Amino acid sequence: MRPVLPLSSCLGLVAAVTVGPQATAAPSVELGQLLITEEEQSELEYARERLQSIPGASNLVDMQRVEQGRVASNQDVLAYQPGVFAQSAGNDGIKLSIRGSGINRAPGAHGSGVYTMFDGLPLTGPGGTPYELFEPLWLSRAEVLRGANGFDQGALALGGAINYVTHTGHDAEPLQVRYEVGSHGYQHRHVSSGQVLGDLDYYVALTDSEYDGYQEHSSGSGKGIAANLGYRFNPNLETRFYLRYRETENDLAGRLTKQQIKHDPRAANPAYLARDDSRPQPGSTWVGNKTTFYLEDDARLEAGLVYHDYPMDLREGPMRLKVAYTDVSGTLNYLRRDTLFGHESKTTVGWRTTKHLPNSGASQFARSSGENFGARSRDFSYQGSDTVLHVGNDLELIPDLWLTTGLAMIYTRRESDVTYPETGGKVSQHDWDYAPRLGLRYDISPQLQVYGNLSRSVEPPHPWALIWSSTVATQPIEMQNQTATTLELGARGESVLGRWDLAWYYSQVRHELLAVEIVPGALPKEFNASPTVHQGVEAGLDSTLWEDSGIGRLSLRQAYTFSDFHYRDDDRFGDNRLPGIPMHYYQAELRYDWPSGFYAGVNTQMASKVQVDYANSYHADAYALLGARLGWNSPKQDWQTWLDLRNLTNERYAATVTPGYDDGQDIARSTPGEGFAVYAGVSYSFR
Repeated sequence: MRPVLPLSSCLGLVAAVTVGPQATAAPSVELGQLLITEEEQSELEYARERLQSIPGASNLVDMQRVEQGRVASNQDVLAYQPGVFAQSAGNDGIKLSIRGSGINRAPGAHGSGVYTMFDGLPLTGPGGTPYELFEPLWLSRAEVLRGANGFDQGALALGGAINYVTHTGHDAEPLQVRYEVGSHGYQHRHVSSGQVLGDLDYYVALTDSEYDGYQEHSSGSGKGIAANLGYRFNPNLETRFYLRYRETENDLAGRLTKQQIKHDPRAANPAYLARDDSRPQPGSTWVGNKTTFYLEDDARLEAGLVYHDYPMDLREGPMRLKVAYTDVSGTLNYLRRDTLFGHESKTTVGWRTTKHLPNSGASQFARSSGENFGARSRDFSYQGSDTVLHVGNDLELIPDLWLTTGLAMIYTRRESDVTYPETGGKVSQHDWDYAPRLGLRYDISPQLQVYGNLSRSVEPPHPWALIWSSTVATQPIEMQNQTATTLELGARGESVLGRWDLAWYYSQVRHELLAVEIVPGALPKEFNASPTVHQGVEAGLDSTLWEDSGIGRLSLRQAYTFSDFHYRDDDRFGDNRLPGIPMHYYQAELRYDWPSGFYAGVNTQMASKVQVDYANSYHADAYALLGARLGWNSPKQDWQTWLDLRNLTNERYAATVTPGYDDGQDIARSTPGEGFAVYAGVSYSFR
């Protein structure tokens, strides 16, 4: 990957960093090595500058900071990020919601509402986003484009896009080992290697983990490999191949009532325990390639191709479901800079498509417990595709005032066919839609930026939802695409308070895709809702409270998310709040760093009560957690060790909620959060 370095990074290195038809090779090995160093140093800052050129809210996660503590799942990656709700569902999977996206969709194996990428290439398909390939120790950073700000990535989802960027040979160590251990049988092992060898670079990592789980019957394990290989043919052509493979196995403890969480949060749901519910994933494979052509000084063409195979074996409830999913994706992006009527102009034309291959399907069997098979009850197949053509332009109207315009044309196809029993049926939906975008960004000063945008998003249902949402077991139903129109206003910058960002948004959502668990323990059914409103405030602040170069630094980072999601005059529920997400969510860490590399801090996480049904008849309680972390980074940055203490007061709380329709009483809807736990880790990099 070759970033376009800011001018300040290029001074004194013009000959080394010039790209395009007139580019020449570096005259010496030393200068070439210096170029690589400059690229490494600027990569994170380049990503920050690129995100800040978008007239909307975003997050940049530096994994070096995340890795100074336990890194068990995506929950740890996305902690302390304003606008992002990420909570563990008791295993590798998390409940992830941005601006109410997928608030109550696909609470099981497939995430919904956020378009997810690995290294700018698609992971999310028509069937959602499976979680098996999310190994956080493979990452160098994560980029979150909240809401419609994922437009230039071809994102359809209400929550926007997340791009998880893998290490390459340019930012990895020749050999690194890491080991984490902690409460409830937790172990996490990692070994990786990455190097630059002339015009070729590589990265490869092996990781495995295991845990007994906080609840009874919630143990699990995972193991996998990630690798990529890049080659620069000449200054105008480079390519990179990617591989991810990972398999997981999780026992399922099920959800508990409010009283159970208060008095016995480590218990398993009796029904899940009796059936021995589990979710062994046979192994997911993701293989991709991205090739970049530098056409001229200010233009480039990026082509990508991805193959994704993710079979599933779901043993939850009275049925055993074996699923075969395979997707293929293609992307093509053309980016260029021009001068239009004397004004700087940046244009992006992009195309991406993701399609289920014909073998995507499932067989359903009755079962009494564990491995036992009963009679085959249903065979069905899924077909779906998402195709997006998007055109966007950033035009500098006057110095530091940028106008952003864009239009996406969207074609979605969804088919579900019940082939057994013969009384089954087929549903086929084909829809064209559009998503315009208009935004303004003004850089008042290098330390202050304000922005606003008006955008539309379009999100289709999953093909499998057409079957599972039917009240007749063998007959699929039709569902409409979810659409939303969002107004967003915000600002970000740096001041005496520190680095900050603030965003407000208001979304009018039509045909929102919501799921409801009508029968406790059964698979939720997904429906189009009556009109809803999603509005909120997202605020982040990273402050230096005190600093002395010879003594140390005291810092405070904070993230607050206000979420108001409700119906608009629904016939049954009026203006009720949508269940599943707390209205107030706050995270903070106060930390002291010594010049010797030692650090220590305390942290907190607070959440308001959460409604557990659409009638708002019952709620999960508010909670406040307290934690602490201390560690040491060696001056050479080769050794790292840490101790991570979580939930010091052993608070009993509901981490996630799977809502019902109209409970009127305390029903098992919630997954308990982890109690008091201690984690420790060490890593060493051979340089």
